[in-house]
Amino acid sequence: MLVYLAWFFGVALLHVILPGPKAEGVVLPNGQRLTYKLNAFRIFLLTYGAALYFGFVSRQLDLGWLYDNFAQLLTAAIIFSSGLSVYLYASSFQKGALLSGHGATGYPAYDFWMGRELNPRLLRGAFDLKEFCELYPGMIGWALINLGMAHKQWAATGSITTSMLLVNVFQLYYVMDALWCEKAILTTMDITTDGFGFMLAFGDLAWVPFTFTSCARYLVDYPQHLSPAATCLVLGVKLLGYSIFRGANSQKDMFRANPADPAVAHLRTLKTERGTQLIISGWWGTARHINYFGDWIMGVAWCMPAGVQGLAAVVPYFYCIYFASLLIHRERRDEHACRLKYGKDWDKYCALVRYRIVPYLY
Repeated sequence: MLVYLAWFFGVALLHVILPGPKAEGVVLPNGQRLTYKLNAFRIFLLTYGAALYFGFVSRQLDLGWLYDNFAQLLTAAIIFSSGLSVYLYASSFQKGALLSGHGATGYPAYDFWMGRELNPRLLRGAFDLKEFCELYPGMIGWALINLGMAHKQWAATGSITTSMLLVNVFQLYYVMDALWCEKAILTTMDITTDGFGFMLAFGDLAWVPFTFTSCARYLVDYPQHLSPAATCLVLGVKLLGYSIFRGANSQKDMFRANPADPAVAHLRTLKTERGTQLIISGWWGTARHINYFGDWIMGVAWCMPAGVQGLAAVVPYFYCIYFASLLIHRERRDEHACRLKYGKDWDKYCALVRYRIVPYLY
């Protein structure tokens, strides 16, 4: 618990004292726009770089301790995120708090889960709790736990298998991409729509870093040695998923920033009665959540290094199984929100872009 608290509050302190650019979020229901300090990538470089140096170069730090104390750290994360959720629920009743439409229903259990307050902040509004927990301690912690699994394998066998290396590199790149593109999170449903309650607190601080590392942890006990052909197959699946995921998200973000940009000006759109436009060609003409499809394919590639025999154990493939259900559930929630937002225009849009996530299938 002390180690976990030191990590959480240490990262929070770095977020406060290290410099970083500022960015404005979307317009809130009260007409205001919040300002966010973005220095997640800098904190990642500092902490991950220190772990690499002291763990693998100077060998002064036993990163395998993360493997040895995995259950204890997970327990600490569950206790802390639960306590944070209680604080968030209680503080949401303060006067002037901006509430989330999804989490202020009047049903206490549901509101505790979803989160009543939309953007809880500390330090006179300078420290945004939700955005911080979304990216900083959990995402960086995910990369560090994976590194700890690699260190444990290296210390035990004197080498790191190709499978362990692939899992670390794939997920590390995903984490780095999210932290480098920190500004993009300001337009996601988690930030703009959902309140900050148990669902996000537990998910950010306990679920993400301790379940997404299940494949790397499995490979410590059951190392897999991939053939060159198997390695190329895994790399190919990963590249396919990333191309869809990044291509779709980049196209969307570019269109939102400047629809006249030559890179997106050719896209066909459906103009709504709200005055906004829905993209109906390009990546977003193939499926209404095509980015989810690319994200899931990448998740499959993260699990594939465990090998075919890993299917019997389920554990290394847990992520892609769970992630499919998460994306389907999120798509349904977003579908409901968009139907309320756009009305009949959403029916017109769905008739033009028929598939939800997987083109020609779902």
